[in-house]
Amino acid sequence: MSKVTDAALTERRKDDHIRINLEEQVQFPRLTTGLEHYRFLHQAVPELDLATVDTSLTLFGKRLNAPILISSMTGGTERAQNINRTLAAAAQEAGVAMGLGSMRAAIEDDSLAVTYRVREVAPDILLFANLGAVQLNYGYGIEQCRHAVDLVQADALILHFNALQEAVQPEGDGNFAGLLEQIEAICRQLDVPVIAKEVGWGFSAQAVRQLAEAGVAAIDVAGAGGTSWSEVEYFRAPDARHANVARAFADWGIPTAHGIRHARSAAPDLPVFASGGLRDGVDIAKCIALGADLGGIAGPFLKAAAESQDVVAHLIWELATEIRIAMFASGAGTLGELKQTPLLHED
Repeated sequence: MSKVTDAALTERRKDDHIRINLEEQVQFPRLTTGLEHYRFLHQAVPELDLATVDTSLTLFGKRLNAPILISSMTGGTERAQNINRTLAAAAQEAGVAMGLGSMRAAIEDDSLAVTYRVREVAPDILLFANLGAVQLNYGYGIEQCRHAVDLVQADALILHFNALQEAVQPEGDGNFAGLLEQIEAICRQLDVPVIAKEVGWGFSAQAVRQLAEAGVAAIDVAGAGGTSWSEVEYFRAPDARHANVARAFADWGIPTAHGIRHARSAAPDLPVFASGGLRDGVDIAKCIALGADLGGIAGPFLKAAAESQDVVAHLIWELATEIRIAMFASGAGTLGELKQTPLLHED
C-alpha cells in the first residue's frame, strides 16, 4: 500500500472516530469506573479559607493552575485542526495540560502536521505529543518519535497502548510482541519524558511495572468506564461479523479506580494520570485522593470543542471549581494534602 493511500486511510479513520464519538453511544454498557464506590469523608469544620485552597502543581517543569488534563483525542483532519486549536486556546487561558491525538497521520503525510500544531495559540501549556506504541513494530523508531515531538514543540511524548482496539479493527496493527525493549530504547534516547497511556481499558500492575522498568516517566491509566473504543470500532465495522466481534468486548477492561491503585502500588515514584470515564471535578479529586496527580477528560471536551472555545472554557472552570470545593469540604488545602485524604469505600 502506498504512503499516500496509508495517509488517506488514516485520515478517513480519524474523521470516523470524531463523528462516531459525537453522534453515537460509545460508553461502556455496564462496566463503570469504580469511582462511584468511593466517597469523601465530609469535614463540617474544614479549618480552611476556600479562597486559599491551592489546586496548582508543577509537572515536567511546568506549572498548572489545576490538575486537569485535556486528554488526547484527535488530529489529522481539518475538523480535528479546529478542535485542537479550540482546546489549546482554552487550556492556555486556564493553565491546564493537553494531550494531542495520535500523530501517525502527520508522520505519514507532512501536510497534516498543521492539524496538530497549537503552540501559536497555546505557547505556555504543558503539551504532549502522541504516537501509538505498536508503531514501533511497524517501522517507527527514535527518528519518528523526535519528529512528533518537534512538530508540535511538545514537552513530553505519549506512547499509547490500544491492543484491543487494533485487534478488533479489520485493518488493525496486531503485532505487540517485543515492544518493551523498543520502548526502553526510546526512553533512553528521547530528550523529553515518555508517558505510557492506555486508551480506555486500563493497565494491570504487571504492565505498569514493566513500563516503569523500561523507563517511562509517567503512567496514564486510562481505565474502563468511559468511552469504549471497541464500541467505536463496532460502529466502524465493515460488516456484521466484525461488528459482532467488536461488540463482544463492550465491557472489557480494568476500571479506572482499580487502575490508579495498580499504578500507584507498582510504580510509587512515577506521576500517575487518571483518565477513563471521569465526568466532573469530584471524580478528579477522588482520583487524586486514590494516588493520581492529574485527571484527564476527553469525551466531554470533544463535545465542548465542537461548540466553541467559550464552552470549553466554561467546562474547565466548572471542573477546577468542583476540585477546589471537594478539597475544601474534605479538609485538604493543597493537592499534597488531598493525596493523604481518606476515602470511604462502599461495596
